[in-house]
Amino acid sequence: MKKIAVFASGSGSNAENIARYFANSDKIKLVLVLSNNVSAGVHERMRRLGIPSLTFSREAFRDGEPVLAKLKEYGVDLIVLAGYMNKITEPLLRAYPGRIINIHPALLPKFGGKGMYGMHVHEAVVAAGEKESGITIHYVNENYDEGATIFQATCPVLPEDTPEEVAAKVHALEYEHFPRVIAEIF
Repeated sequence: MKKIAVFASGSGSNAENIARYFANSDKIKLVLVLSNNVSAGVHERMRRLGIPSLTFSREAFRDGEPVLAKLKEYGVDLIVLAGYMNKITEPLLRAYPGRIINIHPALLPKFGGKGMYGMHVHEAVVAAGEKESGITIHYVNENYDEGATIFQATCPVLPEDTPEEVAAKVHALEYEHFPRVIAEIF
């Protein structure tokens, strides 16, 4: 059985989707959620699902050792970033080479990098007059949104679409594809 840890900073809808997708799998299981935000909605979602969900300080994530100790305790094989709002530091990258993945709400390399997350991305896509947007699932390296692409899916952006409408289309792609791509990686 391969074990996943999800890092999340927000509501945790993708983490919940991943947990439900693998709930009856005998090959992959979400065993732990780590967050940098004690009030993140992901904690309540995981509590309802019976999945441990812990908060670490920014310093603990930066240092890496406390986080790595918890990942080791749970036997984590793959780290999945699902709305995690901090850069992954060198200790984690060293301990999990090629085993940390992220989902980004745009078609990288466009609309990526520091500060490009959530609604900021969708606003930028609409402001640029893009004809399509989508998701990019990629490996994580030392730079924001620059790791090798694993998978992309697209959706149309209509001239009248608002950032909120683009966000809804992108979220649908996330829910449809993210767990399946995780399964394919393993």
